[in-house]
Amino acid sequence: MENNNIVLEIKKICKTYDDFKLNNISFDLRSGEIIGLIGPNGAGKSTIIKIILKIIESDSGKITFLGDEILNNNQVLYKEHIGYVGENIDFFLNQRLKNIKNFYRVHYSNWDEEHYQYLLKTVFELNDESRPKELSKGMKVKFSLALALSHNPKLLILDEPTSGLDPIVRGKILKILKEYADKKSVAIIFSSHITEDMNKIANKLVFLNKGQILESCTVKDVLDKKYSIDEYLEMLINDKE
Repeated sequence: MENNNIVLEIKKICKTYDDFKLNNISFDLRSGEIIGLIGPNGAGKSTIIKIILKIIESDSGKITFLGDEILNNNQVLYKEHIGYVGENIDFFLNQRLKNIKNFYRVHYSNWDEEHYQYLLKTVFELNDESRPKELSKGMKVKFSLALALSHNPKLLILDEPTSGLDPIVRGKILKILKEYADKKSVAIIFSSHITEDMNKIANKLVFLNKGQILESCTVKDVLDKKYSIDEYLEMLINDKE
């Protein structure tokens, strides 16, 4: 793991809606590091991710990705270096996986077909003749990960990807992701409200509630204090109220 290489740096990001405010969000992420964004629904996790991906604009703040400031730059090629898997995985339901992959791959100059085939068939045990309508939710997540990891991203963003999956499937996916981060030095943002997943995958935690960071620390920091992650989050929320 390359601990000196900052992949993503977020400084004082703010975004205001009528009923919600993301307030002065700051953290950084290094190669091979896995940060868990954790908080209740509506805490701001998905808003942060959408700002990184420029799906929505922040009101203020700065984001640097691979050394380049991205928010005030019309350049979108930085997204070639980002893999993304969300909670709602909507593909062309009647298309075969191989056709969806062919559509997807043309957007990435670093696409690695050999690696994709390895992930799809050996790691995730999927058949590229299958159609999404024939797949379980866990299989759809695996297919999404095969796509996201096959263009050699420097940053992988996962927004509630394991929500609704059974514990066995979740555990297998988390193990694969952790090994991938270690082997490839990929930085990962993992957003979830399933705190037990954080024990299995994250190095660092960013606790969020109502658009604010309550605390940033390592998983070890929490466990050394004899708290579960759930208990620690609840304590932080109660302390702020």
